[in-house]
Amino acid sequence: MSRSLVLGGVLTGLVLMMAALSFVWTPFDHTAMNIPTKLQAPGAEHWLGSDHFGRDILSMIMVGARTSIAVALVAVGIGMGIGVPLGLAAAAKRGSWLDEVIMRANDLVFAFPSLVIAILITAILGAGAINAILAIGIFNIPVFARVTRGAALSLWQRDFILAARVAGKGRARISVEHILPNVANLLIVQGTIQFSLGILAEAGLSYVGLGAQPPVPSWGRMLADAQTMVSLAPHLALVPGSAIIVTVLGLNLLGDGLRDWLDPKLQRGRT
Repeated sequence: MSRSLVLGGVLTGLVLMMAALSFVWTPFDHTAMNIPTKLQAPGAEHWLGSDHFGRDILSMIMVGARTSIAVALVAVGIGMGIGVPLGLAAAAKRGSWLDEVIMRANDLVFAFPSLVIAILITAILGAGAINAILAIGIFNIPVFARVTRGAALSLWQRDFILAARVAGKGRARISVEHILPNVANLLIVQGTIQFSLGILAEAGLSYVGLGAQPPVPSWGRMLADAQTMVSLAPHLALVPGSAIIVTVLGLNLLGDGLRDWLDPKLQRGRT
């Protein structure tokens, strides 16, 4: 087992545990304001300090973790749930009109970054976590479609697929029973990578006011609120920034470790 997998698993596990713990316990109510204690540096009372409203930063970080994780997880689920079937269908009908329509639609979505998509959705539906999920999820669809199609195309020429076709199985059945299980490892790794990118995207959308809205804490909005007070209280920016860095680093290391662990070619190279 690689060090990347272990370290990534530990960092990711700590973030997940912190988010889970926030459902049952936080040092303070994350919405409680206490003006006399505003802008306190980290200390015995507030372990990570307090913000400009006197709110406990550790409590906000803990609750913000579950916000970021929920948004990124659902967005990845949307991308995978729609993108994988589209990729399988495109590979099964390679060169057909269906393949062409799916891939050109993917190109169209890729032409608009998730932030632009979020702005368009927000202009119609308004800002909020649900709309951030939709924006990130829509952007994830072509990613999973392309990865699935590319991996599936190399499998359609394999002997076991030809044997399944000779046995009378249709393309849809072959895609589900034979292609999908053989690309699952790649999709797991890609899902981990997109999860980390989803955390970053959620933070970016919240930073510009398009993500989760007050009083729901968000790491990105905490950074936005801190930008005018960095010289007075640097911990306001350092704490949420560090949380984002640790989470994304852990997920990227986990993805690299899973790729090394699940790829038979890399395993043979190490033996």
